[in-house]
Amino acid sequence: MTATSTPPSTSAPYAGLKAPTTARRLLTQPTTGPLVALLLACVFFSVSTDQFLTGGNFSLIVQQVMVVGTLAIGQTLIILTAGIDLSCGAVMAFGSIVIAKMAAEGSLPPLAAIALGLVVCGGFGMLNGTLVKKIPLPPFIVTLGMLNVAFALTHIYSEEQTVTNLPGPLTALGQTFPLGKTDITYGSLVTIALFLLLAYALSSTGWGRHVYALGNSPEAARLNGIRTSRLTIGVYTAAGVLYGIAALLLISRTGVGDPQAGQTDNLDSITAVVLGGTSLFGGRGSVLGTFIGVLIVGVFRNGLQLMGVASIYQTLITGVLVILAVTVDQISRRKAR
Repeated sequence: MTATSTPPSTSAPYAGLKAPTTARRLLTQPTTGPLVALLLACVFFSVSTDQFLTGGNFSLIVQQVMVVGTLAIGQTLIILTAGIDLSCGAVMAFGSIVIAKMAAEGSLPPLAAIALGLVVCGGFGMLNGTLVKKIPLPPFIVTLGMLNVAFALTHIYSEEQTVTNLPGPLTALGQTFPLGKTDITYGSLVTIALFLLLAYALSSTGWGRHVYALGNSPEAARLNGIRTSRLTIGVYTAAGVLYGIAALLLISRTGVGDPQAGQTDNLDSITAVVLGGTSLFGGRGSVLGTFIGVLIVGVFRNGLQLMGVASIYQTLITGVLVILAVTVDQISRRKAR
């Protein structure tokens, strides 16, 4: 009787390996940690103060972070390419003065003034990207210099004066509509829509995949046929346009064109991006994570304010959170090697 041989199993070398479970995949997502931190913060402040867990307060939090949140979307795009933009707050402030002054003085119709502001901010972004890629210069140096340029132009053009008496279209996004018992601003919806749009663009389009590839390895991206110079300039330009939208949201929230606005918003936007799990070394992160990071900043500041904690301690806690987030990113990068 002839013994039949059993064909060797092709899966034998992998018999000791287990497929990752859904729970394990969720735990390894970059946004899981920030989301847990956000939920824990909400629980803590809900227990600490009765005023926190209300619809009106959550609407207020979104209103408070919609300007920085819009800046943070542009900052995310740039950081994903392993760059950074220190000029975003100053560019936004200059854009807001251009829009407000052109419209208030009657030099342009309100909608044309808004369009001009977007073009001006986009131009700053294009110039940043060109200097970074074509010369090339480090993003930190380019945007640090552009911060000073935009800051100076803001004060020169505004003549150190706040622009008031703005026409209705410039403040329309600051208007509210009722949702149940809660008033929601139209500007908040614009910010959320921008997060959804850019999240889709990064996750579901070829352009988004190229942005990640550029951040992971510019040379490998170039060898794979990606036009890295055009892509880099395009990313910085898109970020600039987003800063222009943030300028409009700023005007709609404050009702004026303020030359002193945005002086720390560059750091706040970077804080939100880092807290959301985006790596400062590029190639890893998401706009969804940035949205969570923006909410973390807003929730902490709002909750601490409701508890009566002085603003300086709010800044201290935010700084500690940023250091912790970057530390976690460094540790995860080393483990991935």
